[in-house]
Amino acid sequence: MAKHDLSINPPVMNAAGSLGFSPERRARTDWSKLGAFVTNPISLLPRTPAHGERFASYPGGFLLHTGYPNPGLRQVVRRYAQIWARSRLPVIVHLLGNDAETLSEMTRQLENMEGVMGVEVGVSGEADAETVVSLTRAASGELPVIIRLPMERALELASSAIQAGAMAISMAPPRGSLFVSVGAMAQGRLYGPAVLPIALKTAGDLVKQGVPTIGAGGIYAQEDIKAMLDLGAMAVQVDSWLWRGSGAIDKELVWKP
Repeated sequence: MAKHDLSINPPVMNAAGSLGFSPERRARTDWSKLGAFVTNPISLLPRTPAHGERFASYPGGFLLHTGYPNPGLRQVVRRYAQIWARSRLPVIVHLLGNDAETLSEMTRQLENMEGVMGVEVGVSGEADAETVVSLTRAASGELPVIIRLPMERALELASSAIQAGAMAISMAPPRGSLFVSVGAMAQGRLYGPAVLPIALKTAGDLVKQGVPTIGAGGIYAQEDIKAMLDLGAMAVQVDSWLWRGSGAIDKELVWKP
C-alpha cells in the first residue's frame, strides 16, 4: 500500500475502543467483513480507568465513561506489533492527542511498522481550531492521518484539520450527562440507536462542505450503514453494535454495494 493511501474496502470498520488493540485470531468475528481495524485509544504513558459512575442507560442507548485505560504505547507495541504485522486486516492505530510534541513522538514510532495503515487522532472536546491544526501537523508524516473530532464540534473544526493535512475526519460519540442516583451525575459519551439522527445530520453536513468523512454514531443495522454511505461518507465506523455478542458482526454486518 502506498504511503498516504487511505482506501478502505469494504468501507466499514470498528470504532476506536470497541474491539481491543488487535484483530485477535481467537475472536468469534469474521474480520473479512471489515476494511480496516481501529485500535483502542492509546496514550504515550499508561492510563488507568475512570473513577466514579461510568455507566448509565437512557431510552435508546447508554452513557459510558472509561477514561481510555491503556498500558501506554510502548507496551501496546511490544504486545501487538507482531499481530498487526501478520494481520490480513490493515490496522489504524488510534492515538490520544493530548499535545503536539507527545503526538509527534508516538507517530514517529509507528511509521515503519508493518501492517499499520494509518493513525487516527482523538481530539478532546475542549480543543480549538489552533489545537486541531497543531495536532494534525504533529501526526502528519509517512502515514495517513484521520482526525477524530467530537461529533458536536465536527462542523466547526473539520476544515482546520483537512487544511492542515488530515486525510479524513471521523466522528467521536457526542458527550452527555445523566443522573444515576439522587445528587449523583455521570458524564460520558453517548452510544446507541438514539445517536443516529445526530450522526447522519453531522456526516451529511460535513460531506456538503467537501470534507472526506468517516461516518459513525448509532449504527445498529445494515440500513444505517447504507444511509451513511448514501450521504457520501467514504466509510463507516461501528461501535457498540459490535458488543451484542453471538457474532452480530458476522451475521448482520455484511456490506452489499
